[in-house]
Amino acid sequence: MSSVIEEQRKELTLRGLVLGVLITIVFTAANVFFGLKAGLTFASSIPAAVISMALLRKFKGVSIQENNIVQTVASSAGTLSSIIFVLPGLVMIGWWSGFPFWVTFSVCALGGILGVMYSIPLRRALVTHSDLPYPEGVACAQVLKVGHGAADAAEGEAAAVAGKAGLLSLLIGSLVSAGFAVIVATQIFAADLVRYFRVGNSNALSGYDFALSFALFGVGHLVGLWVGIAMLVGVFGAWGIAVPWLTALHPVAGDVSAIAQGVWRHQVRFIGAGTIGVAAIWALLRLSRPLLKGLSSAFAASKVRRAGDAASLPRTEHDIPIGWVGLISLLCLLPIAALIGSFSTAAGLGAHASVLAIGGLAYIVAIGFFVAAVCGYMAGLIGASNSPLSGVGILVVLGASLLLVFCIKPLVGEAGGPALVAIALFITAVVFSVGTIANDNLQDLKTGQLVDSTPWKQQVALLIGVLAGAAVIPPVLDLLNQAYGFAGTPGADATRALPAPQAALISSLAQGVITGKLDWSLIGIGALAGVALIVVDELLLAFKSRARLPPLAVGLGIYLPMSTSLMIVVGAVVGWAYERRASRGPDVEGAKQLGVLLASGLIVGESLMGVLIAAIVVFSGSDAPLALVGEGFANAAVWIGGIAFSAVIVALYLWMGRVSRKAGVAS
Repeated sequence: MSSVIEEQRKELTLRGLVLGVLITIVFTAANVFFGLKAGLTFASSIPAAVISMALLRKFKGVSIQENNIVQTVASSAGTLSSIIFVLPGLVMIGWWSGFPFWVTFSVCALGGILGVMYSIPLRRALVTHSDLPYPEGVACAQVLKVGHGAADAAEGEAAAVAGKAGLLSLLIGSLVSAGFAVIVATQIFAADLVRYFRVGNSNALSGYDFALSFALFGVGHLVGLWVGIAMLVGVFGAWGIAVPWLTALHPVAGDVSAIAQGVWRHQVRFIGAGTIGVAAIWALLRLSRPLLKGLSSAFAASKVRRAGDAASLPRTEHDIPIGWVGLISLLCLLPIAALIGSFSTAAGLGAHASVLAIGGLAYIVAIGFFVAAVCGYMAGLIGASNSPLSGVGILVVLGASLLLVFCIKPLVGEAGGPALVAIALFITAVVFSVGTIANDNLQDLKTGQLVDSTPWKQQVALLIGVLAGAAVIPPVLDLLNQAYGFAGTPGADATRALPAPQAALISSLAQGVITGKLDWSLIGIGALAGVALIVVDELLLAFKSRARLPPLAVGLGIYLPMSTSLMIVVGAVVGWAYERRASRGPDVEGAKQLGVLLASGLIVGESLMGVLIAAIVVFSGSDAPLALVGEGFANAAVWIGGIAFSAVIVALYLWMGRVSRKAGVAS
């Protein structure tokens, strides 16, 4: 009987793959814009699962596993787009003027496929034989279970009510954030509440900057209170201590805002880089034992399969066979080596192209696996949205740059420095693709474990998602580059340019190491702060305190733009207050899921509208094609925008409270 059910159950279907690809295309575009603006990408699994259940509900034979395949394909949109943390750096340093399609596609696709392969042995170490919580993977599984309903008629009716409420929350959040973004584009609402000032009568400078962004607010709701508090600690360290101290130490006459931002950009964020680097190393050290267990388990399963006893393994232990993993990995590595060699030749280093290709490939193979492991571990601990990929990327680019300095720079001299910077960024971009997809697949496999899905089918689905996302990223990057440009790029309009904070930081690190101008003392201060934060966080864990202070989140608070960090903190506090109040209601988990879906909608709506507005900017040729008022309205726009933003938040959460209570009563 069970075998008949197994045959009838639909999982990896054409309609599921097509729907997943369509969602991937839309969410990848949104993530690219949002990541360049805010320095963060959002996880697309939960909204994709909700959309899938809503659209496939009318079809016959739809299973929870088929809906899981849809979200698995679409989840690549939330992670592969993290390539924007590196590739824009090639434009910022003036090496590229745009994003060549096939080169950009190949970096994303080949690195992403390699990331899926790396995730297969990691699954046993970090999912099957691990007690990591995987908050987003578990949340997505719960959304799938609630939306799919139960066999019991009463439970099925309750599930339908909850599913409709969840979809409504996602849609309302999307419409509200998209609408607010349009009004901001008209300049009737200000984009942020910002002020920089001197501290007392001294030369010390500081300030505050809250972006009026519902997307950032939604991110704050998702990351939770303690991550938000940790980011606030980082903001205080940067703008309450470091910037005032450095500006007082070396006073400069001029515009207060420009001076304070310059000190943060060129000095303080390197302290954050040191903090993030140490946090990443600590994660690596903690991973060594589970990694070895995972590898041995993967080879043991392969041995059982070769012996013809695959049926003795549970379906939930059927990965892509380890032999295929090796073959596919090899087929990815060969074109990656060719890409590095071609890039080196185009950079004028043809005489050393073979050495760079072989050395770069070896670096990608070794470091890529460890980056995948670190990001997977941290995704399991605090969620994929908070994964330290950008922080680990700092270590990756430092390592690549140092190797180029010691091995290649003596052969090419100072004249070859710019080319070496470009090659360091190119290699780092491939590693980013590897790490981000491995991290994503582990989150998906946790969801699959909870809803009884087949691992190899999810791994195939993610390979398809990788190809779809890789095809979208190059044209969207080109569109945004033409519409806005990136901060720090020669000739870019600083008032309109997208911050792309990680790409700016990583390109600065590569330039600093290869030119020998990097101030290691600032990174050292950040590293010491990271050690202290690790000690504090471990003590909190040892004493079983509910409070945590994730070192990575503190580092992010230091080096992300203050406008990004402070609004995330606001979202984290409001989200915590909502969940605390919801805990006294009739359906605690249902209310929390509504909050997750509303926050996801806030992120999706603003991000998609951002891409649309970018297209309007490009095709209109105007910097502000939707503006209805002039600069003289700026002061009024701050008040109007701030009041409207606050009022909408209050209205949204009051509405969500009523909806969750009704859904709870219905259940």
